[in-house]
Amino acid sequence: MNSPTDNPIDKVTTLTFDIFGTVLDLAGSLIPPLNELLLRINADPTITGEAIWAHWRQRQRIEQYQDNLLMLGHSGYLAVKRKALIYTLRSQKIEFTYDQVDEFMQSYRTLSPFQDALDGLTRLRKRYELVMLSNGEQWYLEHLANNRIGVEFQEIISAQSVGQFKPHPAVYRFASQKLGLEPSQIMMVAAHSFDILGARHSGFRGAYVNRYDLPYDESDYKPDFTTSSFLELCDQLAV
Repeated sequence: MNSPTDNPIDKVTTLTFDIFGTVLDLAGSLIPPLNELLLRINADPTITGEAIWAHWRQRQRIEQYQDNLLMLGHSGYLAVKRKALIYTLRSQKIEFTYDQVDEFMQSYRTLSPFQDALDGLTRLRKRYELVMLSNGEQWYLEHLANNRIGVEFQEIISAQSVGQFKPHPAVYRFASQKLGLEPSQIMMVAAHSFDILGARHSGFRGAYVNRYDLPYDESDYKPDFTTSSFLELCDQLAV
């Protein structure tokens, strides 16, 4: 039995990473092409890509939760983003064609990472196994890892394999089983509180990289670390 002085973080051998918004800069990558899309479809010039992004990002989460709640399975990360964008444009009374939306969606192939994430991953891999655990499709995650991030991950695990979106507990349990580890040996690293909450609920440790300066959910499942960047997390882990 562990003594009260044991640090649970000392058991962690593996870090699982959210990718979208944590490692990859979604806003920085997608707002410029969003502005181009708005110009092409002759939207009201007072409506900016930044404003559309704010509404669109919130809608994306709702689409994923709906799929989980209605037991529709994993309908596809990119498909969900497309549906959420269509809903957002319609909510703003912006006319568009599906071809215009599909052309814009190609921007997801060229997402760029945060520099602190790249530097932090390089430091963290000196002590920990690095695993991508994401809602993205398997082929898409492999593309991003190889062509956009350029950091080697020991495993790339897609929620698509489970047929659910995070934060469904089945995703974290599947990752633990696939890695052959106890949940307590894994720490989830994410910039979204829902991901940390889901991981902690499933027995993982959690590091909340709060790069967006947002409050954590009112919950008993708290992160072990809260930082503003990957580099700060490295410092806290003494890596």
